[in-house]
Amino acid sequence: MINQKERPLVRSLRVPAGIAIVITATVAAALIARPGDPARTPAAAPTTPSATPTAASTPAPGPTPTPTKAAGRLQPLPRMVPTHADGAYKTAPGTAKAHDGDGTTVRYLVEVERGLPYTPAEFAEAVHLILNDPRGWGHRFVRVAEGPVDLRVSLTSPAEARQRCLPLDVGLALSCFQGGRAVINADRWNTGAPSYGRDIATYREYLISHEVGHGLGHGHTTCPGPGRAAPVMVQQTKSLYGCDPNPWPHPGRADR
Repeated sequence: MINQKERPLVRSLRVPAGIAIVITATVAAALIARPGDPARTPAAAPTTPSATPTAASTPAPGPTPTPTKAAGRLQPLPRMVPTHADGAYKTAPGTAKAHDGDGTTVRYLVEVERGLPYTPAEFAEAVHLILNDPRGWGHRFVRVAEGPVDLRVSLTSPAEARQRCLPLDVGLALSCFQGGRAVINADRWNTGAPSYGRDIATYREYLISHEVGHGLGHGHTTCPGPGRAAPVMVQQTKSLYGCDPNPWPHPGRADR
């Protein structure tokens, strides 16, 4: 509706005969706008995208981690180990012969829980070297992928280790030997333990030697005295109890 104040303006518009007036949208909007209304601006026409796409920026690669040294030896690089993984194991393929020796033959297989950042092959290689070291238990460890075995060595996520070690209470930080299986906590394998400081490589030797030792029938023991080498069956992950760290059952034997 047009009010009385607007009528004079409308009546004052006279168009001579024969002359056409084109009123744009902007002008029309201004003519019918009421006093006090905000100015009406026509919508901008859509723009056409450029035919040449803008190149996406590529982030600069970060520095490549380099292995560190501790105790005079090269240390493994840490990985992202999840608390929970798949819950099922994958067996390391193939076989590995025992080193020369006269000890009792022990057949074993190696497993890695699916979802961990370690392959069964690489874990199996490390375990075989440790078990057949001359400073080890003195048995001839033969790795197989199937058939009857004397024990299993299984890299396991912390949450799965807690379940498989029951009724032992290992929490999320410890390993165990249970049900014919050396349950190796993957977080310990990855980061070591405070008792070994930054020497993860040596701690790994202790971890395998200790848990397999349980599978061979050896129980826990105590530190024989301050400053002496800890027997391998001391719970060195928890504490050295005044002893020095030692990963081997027979540390006095020379390396091959």
